Amino acid sequence: MKKASGRANPVKWQEVARGRFINEVAGLNYDEFMEEALTQARKAYAADQFPVGCVIVQDGGVIASGCRAGTSGDLAFFSEIDHAEIRALKALEAYEGEFKPERAVLFCTMEPCLMCFAAIILSGIKTVVFAYEDVMGGGTNCDLNSLSPLYRESGVRVVPHVLREKSLDLFYDFFNKEANLYWKGSLLEAYTLAQRQGAG
Repeated sequence: MKKASGRANPVKWQEVARGRFINEVAGLNYDEFMEEALTQARKAYAADQFPVGCVIVQDGGVIASGCRAGTSGDLAFFSEIDHAEIRALKALEAYEGEFKPERAVLFCTMEPCLMCFAAIILSGIKTVVFAYEDVMGGGTNCDLNSLSPLYRESGVRVVPHVLREKSLDLFYDFFNKEANLYWKGSLLEAYTLAQRQGAG
């Protein structure tokens, strides 16, 4: 398993052993729900969007989902608001049950950026599970201890690299499409392509 080197992580990622991982608190099968997030990511990819997907799970079921938008075509400005995590959090407004953030787990196919990580913390969700690390813009390694109480005392837990290879495949395919211009020539593109070239 390849990871970005030299990343300090004050949030303390909880490493996942190979194979299926069961959340000791909620009894969730992380692979199963990451597959749901990957379904959202594939939906984005099929629409020529950056292939990020997200689901929010509570009490053993998906209660909200979202996929990336605003990155398709030759746009003058790519949206940096329509992230999969933000869209999933927004979708919670349509949930007819009682949202209990302390019992919810958010699954996303790429490490959340600072904007999304902050929004997740503000929502009260305590566990974030992601597949592929964002070496260019990932926000989960920020030092929450240096921030104000709302963030410092959030108690958020981050679990990385669940079904990492499946997510990597989507990003590799995305960056290999000439028509996809989002983050073309970026550190993230170079890192992602190198992951597969190194494996070959």
